[in-house]
Amino acid sequence: MLADLEELVGCESFSADHTALARSAEVVAALGARLTGAGPEVIVIDGVSHLRWAFGTPRVLLLGHHDTVWPLGSLRSRPWSVEAGVARGPGVLDMKAGLVQLFHALASLPSLDGVCVLVNGDEEVGSPTSRQLIEETARRCAATLVLEPAADGQGALKTARKGASRYEVEIHGRAAHAGLEPHRGVNASVEAAHQVLALAALGASARTDAADPLLGATTVTPTLLSGGSSRNTVPARARVSVDVRVPSGAAQDRVDTLIRQLTPSTPGARLEIVGGASRPPMEPAASADLFALARDIAAELGQGPLRGLAVGGVSDANQTAAAGCPTLDGLGAVGEGAHAETEYVRVDQLIPRARLVAELIARTIAGPPRPRD
Repeated sequence: MLADLEELVGCESFSADHTALARSAEVVAALGARLTGAGPEVIVIDGVSHLRWAFGTPRVLLLGHHDTVWPLGSLRSRPWSVEAGVARGPGVLDMKAGLVQLFHALASLPSLDGVCVLVNGDEEVGSPTSRQLIEETARRCAATLVLEPAADGQGALKTARKGASRYEVEIHGRAAHAGLEPHRGVNASVEAAHQVLALAALGASARTDAADPLLGATTVTPTLLSGGSSRNTVPARARVSVDVRVPSGAAQDRVDTLIRQLTPSTPGARLEIVGGASRPPMEPAASADLFALARDIAAELGQGPLRGLAVGGVSDANQTAAAGCPTLDGLGAVGEGAHAETEYVRVDQLIPRARLVAELIARTIAGPPRPRD
C-alpha cells in the first residue's frame, strides 16, 4: 500500500492542469486495473479526466477524486516521505491514500459484482464537469461510500456535511472626479461597506435562528472585497463575495431569499445579486443506516468505537445524498492537515481502514439500504 501511495503522490495532479490530470488518471487507472483485474472507462469532459469501473449491475458506488489543490512543483518543497509512522506529500491525505485503500479493499473481496467505482478529476474545484456523472451514477445505486479523509486524526466518519452557496453582490454606482466634483458621483465602495455590514448582521441572525445541534449554525461570511478603478475617481463599481454554509435545505432556501432581498443604503446605488447554491447539504438522515452498519463492523473488527461527525466542508457526498442515495463519507485515510503544509496520513491506519471499507462494501452489496427519497 505504501508503494502504491508513493506512486500516486509522485504523480502531481493539480486541478487546474488538465495535462497533469491526464497523467494522474493513467496512474490511477493502472493501479485499479492491477488490483481489480479490470481497466476503467476513461471519461474526458471539457478536458478533465474521470475514471469509472462497473462490475455487474451497480449497487454500491465507491466515490473518490484524483485531483489535488497542490500546483505542479509542490513535490520539490514537500517530497514524499514516511517517517515515524507518518506519510507526507502533496495530496497524500486528500485523497490519494483514500484511493489506495479503496482499491486494496476491492482486491480483498471474493467478488466485485455490484460494485461501481467513480474517480473524478475536479472535486477540489466543485466538480463542475463531473457533477452530472456523479448524480446519474448515484441514482442507480443503493448506497454511496465516499473515500474522502476521516473527519479527524482519530478516524471519525463524516455523517453530515453543510451545504454551500456562493454569491457575488455587485454594486453599481456612478464615477466622478474625486477632487473636482465628488458630490456628482455615487460611491460604490461606500455602498459595499454597507453591504458587508448587512451581510455580517444577516450571518449573526442566522446563527441565532438556525442553530443545529449536529451541524452548528448557518454562516454567512463576506470574503473578497473589491472596488474602484483609480485613486482619484469615485468608484462606479464594487463587488463583495459571500460564502454561505447551511445545515439543511430549508436553511439554504431561507438565506437565499434574505440575500436577494438586500437593498442599497446609498442614494443612487444599485445592487445586482448573482450566484446561489453550489452544493446541497448532506443531512444526517442520509448516512444514518450506513453509519450504524459501519459502527457494528468496526466493533467486530476490534477497531474500537467508531464516531461520526458533522463537518462544514463540502464534497461530492453532498451531491450523492441530494440525489437520494444513502451516503457515508470520511471512509478514507486517517490523518490531518488537508490542503495545508502539515498534511499527513497515519500509516498504521491504512490496513484497518481498508478492511473496514471492504467489509462495508460486502455487506452493503448483500442488502439494504436504499429507499430514501
